[in-house]
Amino acid sequence: MEVSYVFIALALLVVFVLSRVTVVVPQQNAFVVEKLGKYSRTLQAGFHVLIPFVERVAYRHGLKEQALDVAEQVCITRDNVQVGVDAVLYMQVLDPHLASYGITNYAFAISQLAQTTLRSEIGKIELDRTFEARGTINANVVSELDKASAAWGVKVMRYEIKNITPPKDVLQAMEKQMRAEREKRAVVLTSEGERDAKINQAEGDKQRVIKASEGFKQQQMNEAEGQAAAILAVANATAEGLRQVGIALAGQGGVEAMQLRIGEEYVKQFGKLAKESNTLVVPANLTDLASVVTMATSIARRTAPAAPPTTAR
Repeated sequence: MEVSYVFIALALLVVFVLSRVTVVVPQQNAFVVEKLGKYSRTLQAGFHVLIPFVERVAYRHGLKEQALDVAEQVCITRDNVQVGVDAVLYMQVLDPHLASYGITNYAFAISQLAQTTLRSEIGKIELDRTFEARGTINANVVSELDKASAAWGVKVMRYEIKNITPPKDVLQAMEKQMRAEREKRAVVLTSEGERDAKINQAEGDKQRVIKASEGFKQQQMNEAEGQAAAILAVANATAEGLRQVGIALAGQGGVEAMQLRIGEEYVKQFGKLAKESNTLVVPANLTDLASVVTMATSIARRTAPAAPPTTAR
């Protein structure tokens, strides 16, 4: 019976010793081992055996990226306006040895450093630019935190501002300013629209006048060309008529026909003259119709072309 108790005690002792000397490190974790109170080595993921009663796991670190909530704090902008700002910080342990012995609590230290750095960055800009300059503020905070956390074996991955909360009276003033700015833009856009409409109308009137003048010019050109063509046609017809008259005069019986035509026209025109006027001046040689005909015949013979010679049959 006593032997069984001894075996049980030995088994418990073995289990206790094995629990102290065997270590299983999960994935994305790192354990820092001390040997007699001094840093010995860093255990990565897997199964490890320690020297019993000599080595122990002093620190356990997760190597995953961690999100740390930075509490809201009051910051003063460049134009002396108090705003409440909260943020979230993303960091990752890169060197478990430095994270264990470089600082007591790296998460608390980085959180406090982020708050002081944020107050400094907010104090450099005015309230109106704090909302549009979030990216710049985040980048500057990450840069400053990286310089300090490098000695702690921690890498600050990102820093994001969640909310920027001005006082209520400042919010009301900002709303009034934005409303006034919108109304100003609306008035400006309306005036620009009216100006563009007037410019377009004036341009349309200008083009209409230009087109009308061009049309009138083309009309006058067309009428002038038509009149010139008509005058030319009349001249050609007159020339052709005279040419035919000359040919007729050169032919047999042409002179006699011309004398008869001149006499008839003379009597006709003299009769019209007597009808249109109460006062009539009668030529001295009115009865000498033969002399008028003879004079016209002599003129026609001088101007008429020579008749073509006749060939004997």
